[in-house]
Amino acid sequence: MDELPIGRRVAYWRGRRKMSQQVFADRLGKSKSWVDKVERGVRRLDKFSVVYEIADVLQVDVQLLLGKDVERRPETQNCIDQVEVEEIRAALERYDQMSAFFQAVPHSPPLAEMHKAVSHAWLTYQHAKYGVLARMLPKLLRDAQAADSAYATGADAKDAAHLLGQVYQIASSALRKVGEHELSWLAADRSIAVSQRAGDQLLAGLASFRVGSALLALGRVRPALEVNVNIANRLAPVHEPAHRGERLSVYGMLLLNGAMAAARIGDSATVRDLLCGAEQASLELGGDFNHYWTSFGPTNVQLHRCAAAVELGDGRAAVDTHEKIDVVGFNALLPERRAHHFLDIARGYTQIGNIEKASEMLLEGDRLAPSEIRCRPLAHEVLSDVLRRTRGTPPAPIAELAEQMGVGV
Repeated sequence: MDELPIGRRVAYWRGRRKMSQQVFADRLGKSKSWVDKVERGVRRLDKFSVVYEIADVLQVDVQLLLGKDVERRPETQNCIDQVEVEEIRAALERYDQMSAFFQAVPHSPPLAEMHKAVSHAWLTYQHAKYGVLARMLPKLLRDAQAADSAYATGADAKDAAHLLGQVYQIASSALRKVGEHELSWLAADRSIAVSQRAGDQLLAGLASFRVGSALLALGRVRPALEVNVNIANRLAPVHEPAHRGERLSVYGMLLLNGAMAAARIGDSATVRDLLCGAEQASLELGGDFNHYWTSFGPTNVQLHRCAAAVELGDGRAAVDTHEKIDVVGFNALLPERRAHHFLDIARGYTQIGNIEKASEMLLEGDRLAPSEIRCRPLAHEVLSDVLRRTRGTPPAPIAELAEQMGVGV
């Protein structure tokens, strides 16, 4: 996009932000005609002050509007910035698989190397190293797509498809964390199709879980609830000893995700039923495991009880559940899960007016996994709420965190 005129870049980012020309003009204090002329190149943008104002309204780095490389500040190194999002988007927009239909793929990484790279990417995500993950994802996507094409007709076809399905899921999860919900949905949807080719019902079930998460983030709550519950019903564990732990884990996560969707629409009865079903699955599983990268087990069910209570607006129930969570089980979870929970409980404490404890939870999450707090739009909202409701000068640690996150005190 660097070669485009600045007006076209403005139009592109306005479209990405889903703003009409009229809404964009109103926020700038300009006329719709002025915006139209700028985007068509009829009117020049020759004042830096106006360019900076446009960048502010569009919430992009001004260097992107100017067609220059964005200078990455040290404090953003562990987050996914706009340049990296666009690189991931470009990788998702590739359709090399169609080219492979007509001619052989010239190069593909060995599948053994791909297995190692995909496992490393999962662990990077579960340790909430989102900046590191963002920098590896574009190449990983391209390599996985190339492998899927290269091995499409051989004995390794299902293995290659399985790897690509996982990479799409990793990308979907990471993109959702930073608010790129449409892209997250696209990646998750791709994973469903690829997972079916891989012949793995559990991978396809997890892809449905990612689709449900993306739909929920997009505000499409009822479709999110339906996809999670429908696929969970199809994966309900039967009396089959083979892969029972993996099936229980994927089934349980679908129920937990369904519970979060039900909580979003205030359906407490469905929340209770789905959480009970997930709890039963976790007890049958017999502990906390990371089958299929789910981190599913009794502890994760308790974390979701807290999160669902927060979504229902019952901060007191969330805090009460939080205080009863098994400490040993909680500390054994990977950093992303624990920091995510601290963010949920910070929201719960704000609901009951305990701003001091909410601050403590944000700081604890930041200590454990900084990217989970500093990179997520939701965390910015919670911190803004905490600052707004803090009487007098905020405590130094919270003020410092706000400054580092760019949240106004």
